[in-house]
Amino acid sequence: MIPMPEVVPTTIHAALPPEMLLTERDSALSRDMFRGRPIGSFLEGPSFDADGNLIMVDIAHGRILKLSPGGDWSTVTQYDGQPNGLKIHKDGRYFVADRQSGIMEIDPVNGKVQTLLGRDDLPGFKGPNDLFFDSKGNLYFTDQGETGLHDPTGRVFMRSPDGALRCILDNVPSPNGLVMDPAEELLYVAVTRTNSVWRVPMRADGSIHRVDVFVRLVGGRGPDGLAVDVEGNVAVAHAGFACVWLVSANGVPTHRIEACDGGHHTTNIAYGGPDGRSLFITNSFSDNVLRAELEVAGEPMFAQMD
Repeated sequence: MIPMPEVVPTTIHAALPPEMLLTERDSALSRDMFRGRPIGSFLEGPSFDADGNLIMVDIAHGRILKLSPGGDWSTVTQYDGQPNGLKIHKDGRYFVADRQSGIMEIDPVNGKVQTLLGRDDLPGFKGPNDLFFDSKGNLYFTDQGETGLHDPTGRVFMRSPDGALRCILDNVPSPNGLVMDPAEELLYVAVTRTNSVWRVPMRADGSIHRVDVFVRLVGGRGPDGLAVDVEGNVAVAHAGFACVWLVSANGVPTHRIEACDGGHHTTNIAYGGPDGRSLFITNSFSDNVLRAELEVAGEPMFAQMD
């Protein structure tokens, strides 16, 4: 018998200050997805820089936000876009999957925003959702747009450090977060509209073979952001279900990390803290960052690698 997942509590690590909530500002996200509901922020894409700052996006208002280790919030930049996923390069640059504009590059010092891959660079552009660097500097990203069961044409791309771009999947009904196992032999892709996470075996030459379903969830809106720990367990942010699942490397849910603040939109996750054993969760409709303490440290991201 498979045991029931262990419940792990969370605490509110930080809340976006009231003066930084932009409820009076018009938002394309509000109009398109939430029937005009005012949105003060929509936090997503958490990623730690080398100094321990937690960098996030605000999809609703085109902001890149910084939360310092001491708990101070600031705006790195604000631009005309819909930033969704965010990861940090070893050299400190922010890379953003922007639903509206493509893959963006942001200077963390002056906030300058540049387009790395725009609509003209991605024929059949749908709208990037999330991204991930492997240890070699290859950039993987999802092109989700409005795909779903009615239109299973979402894509996953890999861009090598020399700029070569390859589409490795083109049949995904709403590809969202993505991450690799510690050995970088498997790519996991959250497929939101099927409420599942796909497992994509990677050959040494970058090609794929025999894609399958790693885990299938029930309820909510489906999986969103993903992260892995050093033992290969996969953390899955379950949007609309108020939790993050910790799933073993063989696809068995072992822990349910519950949102403590009543918000249900647990969208994305990042490991951090002094020993890497803290999991930070963006709970988007609550304007909160939640925190859970786990037994196993997260796998270091590209910005944290030596």
